[in-house]
Amino acid sequence: MADTEPRPRRRATTPLPLPREVALLLQGGGALGSFQAGVYQRLDELGVDVSWVAGISIGAVNAAIIAGNPPHRRLSRLKKFWLTVSGGMPNMILPEIDHIREAAHLMAAGTVATLGVPGMFRPRLWPATLMPEGSAGAISFYDSAPLKDTLDACVDWDLLNDGPVRLSVGAVDVESGNFAYWDTRGPGGNTRIDARHIMASGALPPGLPPIEIDGRWYWDGGIVSNTPLAHVLNHQTDDMLVFQVDLFPAEGPMPRQMTDVYSRMKDIQYSSRTRQVTDQYLRLRREHGAIQALLDKLPPELQDGAEARKLRDMLDGGSVNIVHLIYRSRAWESGAKDFEFSRATMLDHWAQGRDSVEDVMHKGDLIARNILDGKSATFDLDAPDHLKEKMA
Repeated sequence: MADTEPRPRRRATTPLPLPREVALLLQGGGALGSFQAGVYQRLDELGVDVSWVAGISIGAVNAAIIAGNPPHRRLSRLKKFWLTVSGGMPNMILPEIDHIREAAHLMAAGTVATLGVPGMFRPRLWPATLMPEGSAGAISFYDSAPLKDTLDACVDWDLLNDGPVRLSVGAVDVESGNFAYWDTRGPGGNTRIDARHIMASGALPPGLPPIEIDGRWYWDGGIVSNTPLAHVLNHQTDDMLVFQVDLFPAEGPMPRQMTDVYSRMKDIQYSSRTRQVTDQYLRLRREHGAIQALLDKLPPELQDGAEARKLRDMLDGGSVNIVHLIYRSRAWESGAKDFEFSRATMLDHWAQGRDSVEDVMHKGDLIARNILDGKSATFDLDAPDHLKEKMA
């Protein structure tokens, strides 16, 4: 692809002392994915260069666009994608009154359910009960073929596979139930990723059909785990700063009406226990630290023994600092928030993503201290100006 777009000016300095590896991890969440695009925009404006992107479902789409474009074109391609998929309804400017926004939100979600999403999926002509058994139409309500054309227009696949940014995306094998990761820098061999892998990662049943790759059929990875965090931590080889972007918060208020029930249920189902993963990881780091301290106290003749060497090989290498950026639902959003693709809501999500990074960077001195000291920790933004820190 020709490199003809002008290069924007960037800040000369970064807000953090960046380690060698900077990872951006993107959850699945459908229409909420424009929050991730806003996160990337603000990180890019701050000069934070991402070296590894990993995603599930819509996170895989955003990740592919980032990895599959040169730095100066990534934002324009993200905008192209999100303007395309939010172009099915007029962009109405609504007053910030919850019951009006909620009514518009539910109407927009109903439009998507009826007509599909431009550039992503379209309703099938015949209902599933009338389609031949075993056909795609018999096991899904929508046709996801439009997404391939949209991805091809937004992603340079050669750059994605051969360029400097590592990409990892996950899906679940329909027949075995096992989770599969495709990784352009995989420990078991690099995968040549194309549109099929991204579509498979986001093939959420029963809406979308499974995608066939090398004789196996795959559904949305969010069915098993909606975050690629464990995959990245398991294959870390150097000091790393991780921006974990969650679209479904694990914690939330008690529902007050039926629309709240559906929304809260999805939050719990798809949050994938991100905090549990990070807590387990930090506990493991503490254990490894205790083992290392004990090994250091051994006399020289025992330190060189086979058992001591085996223990050292099992210890993690490098520090990890994980920054959680979590989408917080508006009061007017319902359980339909992940398939409400109106332009106004998309722009609102995007702006929230930018703001979430800004809130974290106001506390960037805490993260910077850990990076410089070679320590591991997680940082959780629960509310503006409130940054929780958990140390290993």
